[in-house]
Amino acid sequence: MSKGINPADLGFFSALASSGSLGSAARELGITTAAVSKRLAQIEERLGISLVNRTTRRMSLTPEGEVYLEHARKILGEIEDMEHILWGSTQTPKGLLRVNATLGFGRTQIAPLISDFVKKYPQVDIQLQLSVSPPPIADDLYDVCFRFGHPPDSRAIARLIAPNKRILVASPNYLKKYGEPKTPNDLIKHNCIGIRQGDEAYGLWRFANSKTRNNNERTEDIKIRGNLTTNDGEIAVNWALDNQGILLRAEWDVARYIKSGRLVHILENYHTPDADIYAVYSQRHKASARVNALIEFVSKALSKS
Repeated sequence: MSKGINPADLGFFSALASSGSLGSAARELGITTAAVSKRLAQIEERLGISLVNRTTRRMSLTPEGEVYLEHARKILGEIEDMEHILWGSTQTPKGLLRVNATLGFGRTQIAPLISDFVKKYPQVDIQLQLSVSPPPIADDLYDVCFRFGHPPDSRAIARLIAPNKRILVASPNYLKKYGEPKTPNDLIKHNCIGIRQGDEAYGLWRFANSKTRNNNERTEDIKIRGNLTTNDGEIAVNWALDNQGILLRAEWDVARYIKSGRLVHILENYHTPDADIYAVYSQRHKASARVNALIEFVSKALSKS
């Protein structure tokens, strides 16, 4: 067997490392676990080093495996860049696409759009992961992430997909029983439904009067109180529908309930910091046909909603 690095092994090892186990890699690649194990052994034999620490259920990369993976992904990314430069818009999106989105938004908005996307581009395989907080881009756990707000990581490319604002809502029955707040300070007297998500300061709602929005506005921070807290936005909305209190939530998540009259938009003359929707991806994916195609697809769909 010839020594050295075989270019054909790079994609295999990248898929193996992303899967987390030999069994998961076998399912993703459409081969048996024994075949995955055999090919990995052949790669290690050619290199003369161990790339993976194996256990019965999990695996981890050796230091040499980490180096091999880093350079393999870099090379694969450069090949993908070259393909995009050569064929541009004529290239049909294909291959694996790892997508991350927040729980509620991912479930109600991104997942249905992905279903439509793969109907249009059946050669793309998508793995959708939903999480409370976006994973760090340095972890290389996803190819594109749909998130709220501009990411703090300067190494990421962030593309604005759609504007999004957060609004205060409550059910008509709750407001009938406890009264409607007229200023943000009135919220101190109310039961406010808390959501613990991301890195935002919990229990602190920030407001500014919309009349001064573009004129060096004065903001007001309100420490809210309430007996219900969750990390799931859908649960929080259901509590508001069940007359449990006042909720601060993204407009896309409650618009249908406002339209039907089940929730009421309150304190309309005040606004909170926007939570615009961004598509975030690393520099190495900037020329990926499948990443660009998905971002364009989602952006157009959300602009129509």
